[in-house]
Formats: sequence, C-alpha cells, structure tokens
Amino acid sequence: MSKQDWPLWEVFIRSKSGLHHKHAGSLHAADAEMAIENARDVYTRRNEGVSIWVVESTNIAASSPEEGDMFEGAKSKIYRHPTFYDIPDEVGHM
Repeated sequence: MSKQDWPLWEVFIRSKSGLHHKHAGSLHAADAEMAIENARDVYTRRNEGVSIWVVESTNIAASSPEEGDMFEGAKSKIYRHPTFYDIPDEVGHM
C-alpha cells in the first residue's frame, strides 16, 4: 500500500484527566498504531493531551445539515430552553 492509499483517520485528544475527548483534526496513516503515533507527534507536541483516540473516517456515521427534520422535535419543547425567563442583573452573565 502506497502513502497515497493510506486511509484518513480522525483524531480526538483528551487534554486533562476527567475531561472529554475533542476532535483535533485528521491525518493519513497506514494503520491505527501509526495514526496514534502521528497524532501524538502532530497534535500533542507541547504536552497538550493525556489520551488519544483515532477512528478511521470511514467508520464514522453522522447526520447531515440537510436532514433538518431530524431535530425539529426539540424545537416544539420550549420548556427545555429557558429563554423566556427573566434573569436578575445580580446573577451576571450566563
């Protein structure tokens, strides 16, 4: 397999213990081990992370913005979003 045929991997980094992983970027690698090593070299050069996840991009399923009706149910439940409450000035910025 040539470098041009290497699959694309999505990289997720956890910056500190107890926090969740965040998407850091993408890279090409021959296998998972190489993807982790490359992700370490590229995305954690200054000790930014304590954990790395890599997922081959073809294994990720996602919704599309064109599927607008997928999220329509939440809009009808205004009680989940307290935008109609008055917040006292003493509370500050929320």
